[in-house]
Amino acid sequence: MKVKCSICHHQCKLSDGQLGLCRARRNFGGEIRAENYGRVTSIALDPIEKKPLYLYRPGTSILSVGSYGCNMRCAFCQNCSISMTSSEETRWVDITPEELVKRAKSLESFGNIGIAYTYNEPFVGYEFVMDCAKLACRFGLANVVVTNGCILHEPLVEMLPFIDAMNIDLKSFSEDFYKRMGGDLDTVLNTIATASQHCHVEVTTLVIPGENDTEEEMLELSAWVASIDKNIALHISRFFPAWKMSDKPPTPVERIYSLAETARKHLRNVYVGNV
Repeated sequence: MKVKCSICHHQCKLSDGQLGLCRARRNFGGEIRAENYGRVTSIALDPIEKKPLYLYRPGTSILSVGSYGCNMRCAFCQNCSISMTSSEETRWVDITPEELVKRAKSLESFGNIGIAYTYNEPFVGYEFVMDCAKLACRFGLANVVVTNGCILHEPLVEMLPFIDAMNIDLKSFSEDFYKRMGGDLDTVLNTIATASQHCHVEVTTLVIPGENDTEEEMLELSAWVASIDKNIALHISRFFPAWKMSDKPPTPVERIYSLAETARKHLRNVYVGNV
């Protein structure tokens, strides 16, 4: 008998032992949970601005940790070596929530304020993020999630009481674009709207030539974000060739600045990145 995963829009129906589309969640004897639990592929102490979060505790650092797997298939992924792989295809080490929180606490003298779940899609490792976030809260540490936003409403709401800030990708304002990349626009919009009621939220849009770089789309995207809160920071980031879009040229710098001005018609805090 197949069991349905309840974390993201794909709602994969998995037979016993089967791995989901994200390559991180598996059916273990009738229970779907994160196979990548505690399996860390990347860890670093980063400036908070690198997440990017510009309006949440600027000038601090945060211990950033990632695993493997993702529930989207973006052809332009810059972290494809971990996000598009499974356990057999990448290197990882086991870390318990207790070990991670202890390490985060030990770095407080270096300006660390907490833990950021990032690099791959954090929510495919939902149980690990939840366990770490709860423990981090008990020790006075902040929890930050950098996500593509493709998480269903119920698990999102369950997680949010333990989250202090999120940076959420809004990759496009086109349903077709999201469908081609394995995502779901409505799910992402719900994540932004819901999270903004519970924690600090900033949004990032990577501008890709010929894909999502029109003024019309940026007007629509920024107007929607402003309808949630005009003070939400929008990071408009420049694309560089990567993975299956390695043949595309980088986004012209002038286009990034132009679209930033367009977004400022609706939003008060618009920043450019990778320029």
